Amino acid sequence: MHNTLIVADDLSPFAQTSLNVITFDSYLADFPKLNEPKTRVINLCDTGKYLSQGYYCSLLAQARKHGVLPAVKTINDLRMTDEGHGLPRLSLPDTFIWPDNESLPDAIYVLFGQTKDQHFAKVAEVAFRYYPCPILKLTVHLAGENAVTSTGGPIGVVECEAIGFNDVPASLQGFAIERLQAFTESHWRERPQSKKMRWDMAILVNPDETTPPSDKKAISQFVKAAHNVGINAEVVSHLRPDDVGHYDALLIRETTAIDHHTYRLARAAEREGLVVIDDTQSILRCCNKVFLQDAFTYQQVPAPQSQFVSSHEDSVCEKLISDLGLPLVLKLPESSFSRGVYKVEDAAELKARLVEMLSASALVLVQEYVYTEFDWRIGMLGGKPIYACKYYMARNHWQIYNHKGDGTDSGDFATMPTFEVPKAVLQAATKAAKVVGNGLYGVDIKQSGNKVYVIEVNDNPSIDSGVEDKYLGKALYELIMQEFVNRLELRGR
Repeated sequence: MHNTLIVADDLSPFAQTSLNVITFDSYLADFPKLNEPKTRVINLCDTGKYLSQGYYCSLLAQARKHGVLPAVKTINDLRMTDEGHGLPRLSLPDTFIWPDNESLPDAIYVLFGQTKDQHFAKVAEVAFRYYPCPILKLTVHLAGENAVTSTGGPIGVVECEAIGFNDVPASLQGFAIERLQAFTESHWRERPQSKKMRWDMAILVNPDETTPPSDKKAISQFVKAAHNVGINAEVVSHLRPDDVGHYDALLIRETTAIDHHTYRLARAAEREGLVVIDDTQSILRCCNKVFLQDAFTYQQVPAPQSQFVSSHEDSVCEKLISDLGLPLVLKLPESSFSRGVYKVEDAAELKARLVEMLSASALVLVQEYVYTEFDWRIGMLGGKPIYACKYYMARNHWQIYNHKGDGTDSGDFATMPTFEVPKAVLQAATKAAKVVGNGLYGVDIKQSGNKVYVIEVNDNPSIDSGVEDKYLGKALYELIMQEFVNRLELRGR
């Protein structure tokens, strides 16, 4: 039996119901619980704004192994448009008959797959199947008189938007609560998988990137390795979501982010049935340090002591210093190559940084500082280690990368076979990668004496010629391409 939690921005509309409704702050502070039953979360918060509390509610639910509606993929799908133009649109059968403009409401509200006006029941069903979200607001735009369907009716373009419970019109809130109560007693169904296709690859790069995941020589090695295992790989620097269907596989060698075209391309590729590295689940989980740290805690991955904060009040700062000591490391949820990561030495600096960072994100990750001369980087593919490096700190700096103006300094490195890596480091890397998935990852680990601490898992790890491939050489690229072949063969046509 599932334990169903309903998370909402405002509890007052549910005061007269028996539903288990809590705030985001309660969900953040009180869950997961020891020996809790299998839990699912219905997120009624406003998820329209990126990095909002509603967004984090779904993200943390996934980290905590709670089934959640909407999933983060759905939230991003509803925000994801082609280069940001307009709202996502819904495709309906050509046979659907729309009423004329005079009978068309300003908006159609889909509440757990149903709408109060049964004339739009089919629209609601399709919308919820394509965008599984508790509350959807649909806006219909009818085409001109000359644009008609095969049945002679007007053609309608449907724009979809996710909204929170507070944005449901008062006249519909009673119906919304009825639908919510019914839905808590139902089974949740996954979206059907998209059709599968096969055997050409696009390798996405950004020639203007200052610190790309792979240099030109490494990209050339990827292409050669692909050819050796029977994949025709094409290096592309621009690819539209509409064009990914021309390929069977996508390897992203551009720095990824969630609110970014790399995520949109990966999502479009998955919908077309491509084998994708980095897949969107890996991007979602790795690009957000809040997810990683919550998942590490929940799944007992060794990591530095950490806390999430959503306030810069003096009492919060005092508690952080009391619990974690000084100095402290502050991290924006999304950061890469040491950007968006700060070390603070005292209470004043802590408060100032929190003020700055909380203006950009609803949550900031605060960690204890663990001093080491180098970080381990363990490359993982399909759950197994494939390369190992030591990255030393940049000169006169506490991180591997030191960003100064337009330039970036980095420390030295040492590459070695994985069998020379301490067993505890490999075990921690394997456990951390499992939290994310089975893609290509770089797990960053600090080792202090006999203790190891997983700092993060990178979904788009650096693979440069003469660095990560220094021990394996071209065999490293062939390992990665062989993984594509294995997945393509498993996928079939």
